Amino acid sequence: MAIRCFVLDDEPLATDLLRDYIGRLPDLELTGISNSPSQAFSILQYTPVDVVFLDIQMPRLTGFELLRPLAYRPKVIFTTAFREYALDSYEFDVLDFLVKPVSFERFCQAVGKIYRFLPTPAGLPEVPQAAVAVHEYQYFKVNKEMVKLFLKDILWIESLKDYVRIHTPSGPLVSYMRISYLEEKLPPDRFLRIHKSFIVALHHIQAISALYIRINNREIPIGRIYKARLDEVLQKDRPEAGLGSRL
Repeated sequence: MAIRCFVLDDEPLATDLLRDYIGRLPDLELTGISNSPSQAFSILQYTPVDVVFLDIQMPRLTGFELLRPLAYRPKVIFTTAFREYALDSYEFDVLDFLVKPVSFERFCQAVGKIYRFLPTPAGLPEVPQAAVAVHEYQYFKVNKEMVKLFLKDILWIESLKDYVRIHTPSGPLVSYMRISYLEEKLPPDRFLRIHKSFIVALHHIQAISALYIRINNREIPIGRIYKARLDEVLQKDRPEAGLGSRL
């Protein structure tokens, strides 16, 4: 199912840019675009969407004032040239806060959060977590491209200072991103940092010892300060009969 998006900004150049960005991603559907807050409010009241890309400072009606009286609360990605609004924006169901000019890379990072936080549509049964995982992905900047990578395909992640090497079954990808930033963005029930330089995908673990975790026949070291947390996570997954001594 496509993610229904609406774009509101009083600057036509800003809406044109977001229109272009949304058009590059096949899972996003642009259902409406407007440079008028009052017009946008009328549309949004009767045409619910999943995500609104919303400017804050606009004539006659701010982004905050537009959201408050809506009969429903869409997810929001704020776009603005004014950084001082960041704190106030978190009164709402905010996925991200983009400061203009917005790059495509930064836009893709914000879009990657949509899949983690959008609720199951009303009237539909809850989707099993395993099924949800198949459709979860993020975009990573690799060379000059934004590469779509499904989270289920990530084996482990290795820090290279300001870069990360993301290991997948088809080979590694190197992306400009700190491992600490990526650690915050990945689902904590599926990914765990086990070393200052490594994050592992729990569902890809083949074997565990006191010193390393083996994934895809590669031994990944366990850092001393991360060992207690690792043991805590693994203990939850063990059956009551036990699997031997603890790490």
